[in-house]
Amino acid sequence: MGKQKVYDTAKKAERVALVGVIKPGESPAQTREYLEELAFLVETAGGIVEQIFTQKMLKPDRATFVGTGKLEEIQTYVKAEEIDIVVFDDELSPSQLRNIERELQVKILDRSNLILDIFARRAQTAQAKTQVELAQLQYLLPRLTRLWTHLERQKGGIGMRGPGETQIESDRRMILEKISLLKERLKLIDRQNETQRKNRGQLIRVALVGYTNVGKSTIMNMLAKSEVFAENKLFATLDTTVRKVVIENLPFLLSDTVGFIRKLPHHLVECFKSTLDEVREADILIHVVDISHPNFEDQIHTVNETLKDLGAIDKEIIMVFNKIDAYQVIDDMAAVDLDNQMETEDEPAASAPMTLAAFEKSWMARDNSPAMFISATQKKNVEELRELLYEKVKNLHITRYPYDKLLY
Repeated sequence: MGKQKVYDTAKKAERVALVGVIKPGESPAQTREYLEELAFLVETAGGIVEQIFTQKMLKPDRATFVGTGKLEEIQTYVKAEEIDIVVFDDELSPSQLRNIERELQVKILDRSNLILDIFARRAQTAQAKTQVELAQLQYLLPRLTRLWTHLERQKGGIGMRGPGETQIESDRRMILEKISLLKERLKLIDRQNETQRKNRGQLIRVALVGYTNVGKSTIMNMLAKSEVFAENKLFATLDTTVRKVVIENLPFLLSDTVGFIRKLPHHLVECFKSTLDEVREADILIHVVDISHPNFEDQIHTVNETLKDLGAIDKEIIMVFNKIDAYQVIDDMAAVDLDNQMETEDEPAASAPMTLAAFEKSWMARDNSPAMFISATQKKNVEELRELLYEKVKNLHITRYPYDKLLY
């Protein structure tokens, strides 16, 4: 009896090329940061980034997003290196998607589609799955014609035109019916969640908010002594998690919410607004910032804009600058000799990074008072955060329930 063949059933990671357009007023450093984030999204989705293409343009081309010369360059590379997917850093129109796919002959994704795919992988609860499916269908609806391009290759266009259009209209009607069904299902889930929130009693509510992958779930686990899933990938948390926290006999509710991100697809923003009710109804927001990230100021702006959209920007906010252990590595490079830095035509010389001690005294720390500087993983300054949180919750509790003094 011969040896049995062993088949490798492991799924091969898809090879990916990224494409970004450098717009007027956007520095090469910003573009690099945006594409690094896109690469992280690809990694989170399970792909491997092999190459990055950029092009300076006043505005994206209406037909192919990038110019014809750049598209030919991408096409040559895709064929030579056997690339599986090309991902664009902006949302593509249905016509752009169709034209690019026709030229490159590989799978084409835009930033929105990639984020939707990650959300679909991460969704665990019925609510998250329903929200993601609704967003996917809303994204798919205007792009239905791309699925029927095979009819163009058949002879007898007059004879085939009717059935093709009938099938598209049939699919469109089915998707619209499914969208309507999912919206009704979300309304039911929202009502159930609202009832749960009302049944939580007279407890102060605190919500963790921030850019994705800044350490909110790690802080949640630290404060609530819980086991919320935390991972160094984007959107590790999709479902809002609520835990009861007790500090010095004073109980309050702490919720961990989905992370925000630049260029979050508007379909997802709309679909996940119900999930973010915890943010709208919270008494205190803990805005977590990854201080070790080179563009954390842009991330703060993105989160503030999202909070503004949710009508929650005027709430009491505690700024928590997390990952100071990683920032201290930057401190060691603070004494950079600027005379040795080369200034190129595209990008001016960078200034020396600010030390953590200097940052704690800077305008940003003062303007975002109260501001805490911690390391959730290393447990640095965690007790100071607990004390501040206790004082904030206690003051609110005294104001709201003046006769309930047994807790403090």
